[in-house]
Amino acid sequence: MKKIMLFMLLAMLAVFAVACGSDTEDTTDTTDNDEAQEASNDQEEVDEGPSEIEVEHELGMTTVPTNPETVVVFDFGTVDTLDYLGVDIAAVPQANIPSYLNQFEADTYENAGTLFEPDFETLANLDPDLIIISGRTSEAYDDLADLAPTIYMGVDESDYMTSFASNVSLLGEIFNKQDEAQEAVEQVNDDLADLVAVVPEDETGLIVLTNDGALNAYGPGSRFGIIHDDFGIEPVALDIEAATHGQNISFEYVAEMDPDYLFVMDRNAVTGGDYTASTTLDNELINQTTAAQEDQIVYLTPDYWYLSSGGIESVTQMIAEIKQGIE
Repeated sequence: MKKIMLFMLLAMLAVFAVACGSDTEDTTDTTDNDEAQEASNDQEEVDEGPSEIEVEHELGMTTVPTNPETVVVFDFGTVDTLDYLGVDIAAVPQANIPSYLNQFEADTYENAGTLFEPDFETLANLDPDLIIISGRTSEAYDDLADLAPTIYMGVDESDYMTSFASNVSLLGEIFNKQDEAQEAVEQVNDDLADLVAVVPEDETGLIVLTNDGALNAYGPGSRFGIIHDDFGIEPVALDIEAATHGQNISFEYVAEMDPDYLFVMDRNAVTGGDYTASTTLDNELINQTTAAQEDQIVYLTPDYWYLSSGGIESVTQMIAEIKQGIE
């Protein structure tokens, strides 16, 4: 009898030991699984980046979702860059779209209004995740910011290339296109270095905008001052007012300054009208300048310089136009 009871006791202890071992294994397995899942989640967050970032811009500080799905853009330079990076855009202003971005005229893109007057009804229906603007739309910033996260991404004309690179990098961060953005900036910098290497040191340039038969001049630090500040063309004068629409000048002024190069922007090519830059400049005073005599009048493409300045493609073409003009 004692042997039977001893046997039963040993059997119960064995069962208990197995049960305890099983519980320990389950607990260990569960802990291991939880740790593995947590590590996987951490790695996924590292790969995809944070879900939102804080963006400080000229008009304030904005919390921006990363990889936003519905994006509205009121700056054609930004449209240029996002298109280059392969980012989808839901809506843009449909007026004055640069010709090289004419795919955005299609019905698949909503009309966001104009650069100066957003269509708030359309935007409300779109319920955008992000709105990007620049100078022409800045007056509507507060109203747009009430509708969706809104950031200002105009290029800083007083420090153009640094601002350009910063904007491209920020867009790369927002849309998880950091590698593509960095490669694009590096390529543009290489193109810029090639241009600077061939710029003549002893020849001057003057930037003019023609508009309805009149002339406005731009110097260093101005809207088109990148030609002097970053491309290395020596300005014919240092006291030109850095105003948005330039400093009004006469044909006599151009003749007196006698630049070696004349860089010309035709505003009527964008706004319409009876005047063209070539007919405006075809007069005795201009024709006697060194720029005209040496066939060194360079006509700039308004799509790149006037409508979509600051984009990857536009800056690339701006560099190429100046390089071609001086070679």
